[in-house]
Amino acid sequence: MRRHQQGFTLLEIIVVITIIAVLAAYIAPKVAGRADDARISKVKNDIQVLESALELYRLDNFTYPTSDQGLQALVSNPGDLKNWKSGGYIKKLRKDPWGFDYYYSLPGRDGSDFDLYSYGADNSEGGEGPNADIGNWNLDS
Repeated sequence: MRRHQQGFTLLEIIVVITIIAVLAAYIAPKVAGRADDARISKVKNDIQVLESALELYRLDNFTYPTSDQGLQALVSNPGDLKNWKSGGYIKKLRKDPWGFDYYYSLPGRDGSDFDLYSYGADNSEGGEGPNADIGNWNLDS
């Protein structure tokens, strides 16, 4: 006896593909938004860690690194600083979640000691959402 095998009809396949497309269209933006939120949160945490390292550097050396020395001064002695902490203030400089370097400038804007920031996903000044600049001046927003 031969059994009769049936496959899916074209209509059934189209219905399943339509359902998958509708679900993907609804879920994808929500997941993508969460990824951006996570990256922004990581930048804020990284900036706080770097701020703490800069404060320890200042306590040991009585000044912050110059803009030319930059954040690299937290990893390796920028000169012959006798009070520089052996082993450094951080193990290594990490990039922001978009793969760009963090920026540091001394003195900072608006009278602050220094500025520490990421330009966001587009790595250029200004922007909104994931492209917005995140710095030690706006960590609470």
